[in-house]
Amino acid sequence: MPGFFTGDGDDGSTGLLGPGRIPKHHPRAEALGSLDEAAAALGLARSLVDDPSLKSILQTMQRHLYQVMGEVAAPGENASRFRAVGEVQVAWLESEIDRLSREVEMPSGFVLGGESVAGGALDLARTIVRRAERRVALLIDQGDVENRQLLRYLNRASSICFLLILVSYRRSGTTPTMAKEG
Repeated sequence: MPGFFTGDGDDGSTGLLGPGRIPKHHPRAEALGSLDEAAAALGLARSLVDDPSLKSILQTMQRHLYQVMGEVAAPGENASRFRAVGEVQVAWLESEIDRLSREVEMPSGFVLGGESVAGGALDLARTIVRRAERRVALLIDQGDVENRQLLRYLNRASSICFLLILVSYRRSGTTPTMAKEG
């Protein structure tokens, strides 16, 4: 039954977009796994958020993360063929952050996740995006990925996840719980 598996990874390696394979524990594979998890977590959050405008933002972010994965999966000269996330996507996130931040005030302390199922999913997505950011930062520091805009995008992506939590709470009339009482 071909199609759903190839068996190529049975030796503990994974393919790249271009020639070669790397061990599944390689930092590039770790970054790709974290980006994949982040996209999946955004999808879960999107399925749980009621607001269509927030769903749209999350869907666009998922598409961007798949483009980031393409670039990270393409070593060396192949990376430029897959470069799709840059200043335009970072500017889009920054404009969405700017627009949405007018609806809420910055909390004076840490907010506990989980006031709603959607809020909990957004909080989980935020942390996974942060991990993906750390993994991509390592690749950039090692010279394996050149596009520094990916770091800016991932940094803004985690920020907007936090903001989406606050906006979703506000729009649903939910009061966030602070980590420190009193």
